[in-house]
Amino acid sequence: MKRLVIKIGSNILASAEQGLNTRRLRAITKDISEVADKGYQVAMVSSGAIAAGLKKLGLREKPHDIRLQQAAAAIGQSSLMWAYEHHFSEFNKKVAQVLLTRDDIANRLRYINAKNTLFTLMSYNVIPIINENDPVAVDEIKFGDNDMLAALTAGLIEADMLVILSDVDGLYSKDPGRKGAKIIKSVDKITPDIEKIAGGKGSAVGTGGMYSKLLAAKQTTDYGIPVVIMNGKKSGLLPGLIEGKKIGTYFEPRKQGLTSKKGWIAYGVRSRGAIYLDDGAVKALTVRGKSLLPSGITKIEGRFDVGDYVRCLTREGKKIAKGLTNYSSKDLEHIKGKKTSEIERVLGYKYSDEVIHRDNLVLI
Repeated sequence: MKRLVIKIGSNILASAEQGLNTRRLRAITKDISEVADKGYQVAMVSSGAIAAGLKKLGLREKPHDIRLQQAAAAIGQSSLMWAYEHHFSEFNKKVAQVLLTRDDIANRLRYINAKNTLFTLMSYNVIPIINENDPVAVDEIKFGDNDMLAALTAGLIEADMLVILSDVDGLYSKDPGRKGAKIIKSVDKITPDIEKIAGGKGSAVGTGGMYSKLLAAKQTTDYGIPVVIMNGKKSGLLPGLIEGKKIGTYFEPRKQGLTSKKGWIAYGVRSRGAIYLDDGAVKALTVRGKSLLPSGITKIEGRFDVGDYVRCLTREGKKIAKGLTNYSSKDLEHIKGKKTSEIERVLGYKYSDEVIHRDNLVLI
């Protein structure tokens, strides 16, 4: 059975002036129900809680005050879930609310628990509706957005496709409001030139824009999962996409995608520090597929412990990899540049020959 993650932006579902757009929400639930009836498992990542809450608080635009944003999210989330429950029930579909924070993703045990919960819900034909737990997660509101949560969810449940519903038809060659802008039907690889096309800030009620969606697409395609960015304000497009129609902008997946574990290392967990490498170590990691040994380390940045995740950088500071370290920053200060055979003599003990084993390292 194929599995989809569908991300719905806040500007599709709600506005500060009008609150929830129940007519549009019903149309989306109808389309998603039609997709589910075709045999697809669906997980949704839905924005809109803050925007829905602003109306109830009498605010006309998203405030800068984090406490007000959190209050709006708390008020709006109940309205959003009630609306989903009500409209999906019209099509005999059950839904479940799943609220996550960045810590839920960064903690490996909680990440696996979330994965198991989502799989269990979908096995009972329940549609999980996922959102960031904004009322308790300040960083998520300030720095995160649901585009990235959708990308992480796609990797988490090993989806067959991520569909991002936007307020435009897809990625355009330039600002769609300008003359001569043309939709880009397919993107083989997200290059710096493609990223420049999507520059700019998000909407008045959301935290992401097209650039954020492009970053989410880049992350998702690294998992080997294709992405489509398409218009979420037009009814009937989603079932058409499933039937094979070319809709929106299609992003080709990487031929050899990251495994779920390596995808989690790359994108799910935060780095605690950095390790600078000489040219030989860079080549060993990127060309020869080897583990990182202490002899290739030139400098340590930050303070971290055994089992933390760290970035691997070239001499010039370019990020090439990320992985789980077998030694603390304090230990590495003593053994950097040393041979493996010298570790025990220098430290008085040896956890491993490798600073980062290849199985716990992913190239960025």
